Amino acid sequence: MDANLMSSLPKLLITGASGFTGKHACHHFSKAGFEVIAVTRTQSFNEEIQTEHCDLTNKEAVRRMIKKIKPEFLLHLAGQNQVGQSWLDPVMSLEVNAVATAYLLEALRQENPSCKIVIVGSALQFDPANMSTLTHPYSLSKTLQVVIAQSWAILYNMHIVIAKPSNLIGTGFSNGVCSIFAKKIVDMEENKSKKVLEVNNLYAQRDYIDIRDALSAYEILLVKGKSGEIYDISSGKSHSLEEVINCFKSLTEAKFETLSRTDEKEQKVEIIPYRLKELGWKPNILLKSSLQDILTFYRKNNR
Repeated sequence: MDANLMSSLPKLLITGASGFTGKHACHHFSKAGFEVIAVTRTQSFNEEIQTEHCDLTNKEAVRRMIKKIKPEFLLHLAGQNQVGQSWLDPVMSLEVNAVATAYLLEALRQENPSCKIVIVGSALQFDPANMSTLTHPYSLSKTLQVVIAQSWAILYNMHIVIAKPSNLIGTGFSNGVCSIFAKKIVDMEENKSKKVLEVNNLYAQRDYIDIRDALSAYEILLVKGKSGEIYDISSGKSHSLEEVINCFKSLTEAKFETLSRTDEKEQKVEIIPYRLKELGWKPNILLKSSLQDILTFYRKNNR
């Protein structure tokens, strides 16, 4: 890209750029007309995209990075997103999810307070007014992240929006349940695995949103989101794991058995993205299409 054109594009800093969502985000926003700066801790991301190496739990390193780049937009994706890991090391989860967010916001307050910021939270946040709903340290860390973000928006009049996505699915290597299922099915197709798919509960209900729909939502929030507000990003429709598996079965010739460790029924979860719809957003990609894309990816990249 021409250097003069590049310099005229709005600078967007994307943290967590080497992760599942981050890789998709860098591609999406580069195509959308932003000058993307990808932030990773160690590894280079893409030779076509500027990469900044930064440990976000290092306050001074974060300050130096923000002072150098002075982004006009920030999409904060980085974090520790494993519930199991949060039980093993709760303090690390707090550092990575909550404290690192505070470092970023404070650096921006000092160096470029007009930056428009989207903080990506989690559907597993809990209501601080009802501590009985706290279920694990990960939820605590993501809730504190949101409280910090909203506090900086109020106290320092910064433009900070919180995105609250449901279960993100799509192509690429991921620890999400749909990717785990897809890889297992491809192993079955290649006779590398027994024709059995084991799940904890076939009737577990989840809302799934394709990563491409989520990124279009993040883009709208960067431009139109109201500071301090939390925006649900979801399909608005709940699916049981049984429904997901049956959809996968319709997309493969592999015949397999499904074993469930429990058959406890769960209520359908409906997360309606009212605020986002008011901004003109709606999901466009159907679950079956997403699952087909994930299968195709693993058929091409089954390592």
